[in-house]
Amino acid sequence: MKTIGWLMGGGLLTILAFGSCRKDPLNNLTKDESRIYITNYDTTANFSSYKTFSVTDSVDVIQDNQLYGRALSSYDSLLLGAISSSLQQRGYQLVAKGSSPDLAVNVARVYNTSTGIFSYGDYWNDYGSFWDPYYWGYGGYGYYPPYYAVGVYSITNGGLEIDLLDLKNASANGNKIKTVWTGLARGEEVFRQANAASEVQALVGQSPYLKQ
Repeated sequence: MKTIGWLMGGGLLTILAFGSCRKDPLNNLTKDESRIYITNYDTTANFSSYKTFSVTDSVDVIQDNQLYGRALSSYDSLLLGAISSSLQQRGYQLVAKGSSPDLAVNVARVYNTSTGIFSYGDYWNDYGSFWDPYYWGYGGYGYYPPYYAVGVYSITNGGLEIDLLDLKNASANGNKIKTVWTGLARGEEVFRQANAASEVQALVGQSPYLKQ
């Protein structure tokens, strides 16, 4: 019985040691793993009814809900090319925007800035009791905090947004252009050139209904 007990104990130690060495999924994410991909679509849309599409020639730059302008960076160019390739692989035909495409592809880089206020705390609260007022000739005096330090922080987060617009049925929809699909990507290095193709692949990949 003692032998069995030792074996069981040794096995438990092995399990605990193995468990303590495992990767923490929250604290040890790679930059690729940190990115989040979200897609949404109009459930009434018949994606197989669309035949052609056209892609914007530049990207909207949106800062804090305001259109800052349009741009075409190296990342943007790679992204637009990846979108075109992915949709063509799904059976859609790329055409010029003047050729009455069924779908239009809009792309935006979205930046949102968050600001706030934080306190450095009172430096003297931690150390005041160590100083002797008598040393400075002020016996009986107490220490009064010299200032209350406050700082302001600003954090800017970026995200990618891809929209598919229904041009084919604009007239039937009361002259309104509906968004039938949206893909969002957020996370570290979301605007890195090397990630453009994989981001499009991730978004389109989780949209199996998006095909001709």
